[in-house]
Amino acid sequence: MKKQELIQQIFTKKSFLCVGLDTDPRKIPTCVIDRYDPVFEFNKEIIDATAAYCVAYKPNLAFYESMGIKGLEAFKKTVEYIRERHPHHFIIADAKRGDIGNTSSMYARTFFGEYDIDALTVAPYMGEDSVTPFLEYEGKWVILLALTSNKGSHDFQLMEDANGERLFEKVLRKSQEWGSTENMMYVVGATQGKMFEDIRRVAPNHFLLVPGVGAQGGSLQEVCKYGMTKDCGLLVNSSRGIIYADDTELFAEVAGNKARELQQEMALLLGEI
Repeated sequence: MKKQELIQQIFTKKSFLCVGLDTDPRKIPTCVIDRYDPVFEFNKEIIDATAAYCVAYKPNLAFYESMGIKGLEAFKKTVEYIRERHPHHFIIADAKRGDIGNTSSMYARTFFGEYDIDALTVAPYMGEDSVTPFLEYEGKWVILLALTSNKGSHDFQLMEDANGERLFEKVLRKSQEWGSTENMMYVVGATQGKMFEDIRRVAPNHFLLVPGVGAQGGSLQEVCKYGMTKDCGLLVNSSRGIIYADDTELFAEVAGNKARELQQEMALLLGEI
């Protein structure tokens, strides 16, 4: 998906919501768990209930890989279902890949060739040759880890060099030599708050994937205050707060309501641009 297509979807739907499909079989409602492929069936109902209110879906590969072949089949079926039934939605594989060049090339072939997803989260630690293989695919996106929402982010990402530049700022600055605003985004956790100002000083026009709103305590208003651009520039992810909002036979309906509530809030924030 091209950047302009994504922007058009955001302003047409008045939403920059990404629904995280972190589907854990241990948390699937009992009304679904006995079906032949409960993970896919759960995802399908969540997708249909939330599609009107979001512009993106983000399956987290760890949840699918933990189930072996059956889990990967559910992941593939989920991607294919979105492509068939909701073709204008942006699909992010949250896999945090990144390795030496030939290995990254295989990861890129897997996700952009075999699964045909739109974007992949990538770890920047190994540098340019571990990232550029993912940038060779037309219309596909790298979403580079920059400043994450977990507590341990402070262990390395805020370390300063002799010139006072923090590691996450170095990642932002250096990686812009590899990709552009048309094929590279950054992961910035919603819990970072006012730090979005620092992000925008280094990367003023890149899209940001923002996890951590909802269950992790991030503030949507704060994210938008410091991180939103004239093109929106944000994909805000909510996973647990939507997909596990209810564990009865009404789980999909409740998930749709939660997504609609966030969309309505986002519509008001977009109206302030």
